[in-house]
Amino acid sequence: MIRQTFSLLAAALALAACGQIGAPAGGSAPSAVSAASGNRPVGSVALLAPLSGANAARGQALVQAAQLALAAPGAPKLDVQDTQSTPQGAAAAVRAALANGDALILGPLTGAETAAVAGPARDNGVPVLAFTNDAAQAQPGVWTLGITPRQQVRRLVGAVTAQGKTRIAALLPPDAFGQAMAAALKDAAGAAGLPAPDIRMHDGSNAGIQATLRALSDYADRRGPIDAKIREARDKHTAEGRKEAAELARTPIPPPPFDALLLADTGEKLAWAASFLSYYDIDPPDVRVLGPALWANPAARGGADLGGAWYAAPDPASRAGFDADYQAKYGVPAPALADFAYDAAAIARVLAASGGYSVASLTRPEGFSGVDGILALRPDGTVRRGLAVFAIHRGGPAVVDAAPTVFSGPGI
Repeated sequence: MIRQTFSLLAAALALAACGQIGAPAGGSAPSAVSAASGNRPVGSVALLAPLSGANAARGQALVQAAQLALAAPGAPKLDVQDTQSTPQGAAAAVRAALANGDALILGPLTGAETAAVAGPARDNGVPVLAFTNDAAQAQPGVWTLGITPRQQVRRLVGAVTAQGKTRIAALLPPDAFGQAMAAALKDAAGAAGLPAPDIRMHDGSNAGIQATLRALSDYADRRGPIDAKIREARDKHTAEGRKEAAELARTPIPPPPFDALLLADTGEKLAWAASFLSYYDIDPPDVRVLGPALWANPAARGGADLGGAWYAAPDPASRAGFDADYQAKYGVPAPALADFAYDAAAIARVLAASGGYSVASLTRPEGFSGVDGILALRPDGTVRRGLAVFAIHRGGPAVVDAAPTVFSGPGI
């Protein structure tokens, strides 16, 4: 599942200083819990977390992160409900939260659990800030806080088009994640007014990856005319012919019919695909290789030679304050997905102190400052995020386009 794939991302990435979480993006933190605000919190909030079942260990971290965000005078009461790591448990948890009068729901964790929660919450007019990155669960009143393929690909497309690269192709795996990346690329290209991207799905085998990449790059037509001339020169069987053939062999191959290439494989499959890039003359600077935020984890890159490749992800520097506070409070590093629970609770804290959890408040255009950078909740349930763009080098990834501090224009 996509969400399971992205647990690797969440674990690998170091995802804004805690004092600013929930503040309007690009501004200083409001005194959300100060007496000067003149407001009192409006309604308790429920946290639907897996305190038992398969995700119990992760659920405890979600509770701790939310409690950390709400550890301030005047913060709303937190009503923790166990989803038991199942959709059935999540359905029972949301019924309990609604019976308790909770005015905002934080969580649940997975896409399946979110699907079980969405109907009852929507029927009762209670907003949901879910932690999944399953874009299919996004809808009016239900926001998915997980970092999605759409957010990443939109950011990458914006960055490469700023460099004048407008012809984008993709070689993607035949799974749910590959399909999500394909849909994201089509959406991003259309939004940017670019030509339709050439997207090829390989069959998952090494031979299939190689063959699909060869066809995608139009290698036969690019190389064929030069090879024909080399054969013709050699067929002369003269010293002059041999010299001509040698010179022709050094003739640069025309670039492929794209100037940016999106990949989404990881591990050995990625290493195999990357090994054929130069073989088929898919080289920088003619072509910029792009990939998922999963590549932030060296293990996900599988030893692939990806020098200069780009991916979009939260800037690790933005997470320092949250990590320090979590470590100081609980004695362990903040684990995967704890940042989403913290952000959701911090948003609740700020809005509770400023009038409540209305859709208008939740979807304010300036968004919020979060652990992973700025984010804005859109009326359709999708979430806009300010991601940085990184280039992979031998010494490690380096930021080539910093994460925005404010949202401007339609963006991602």
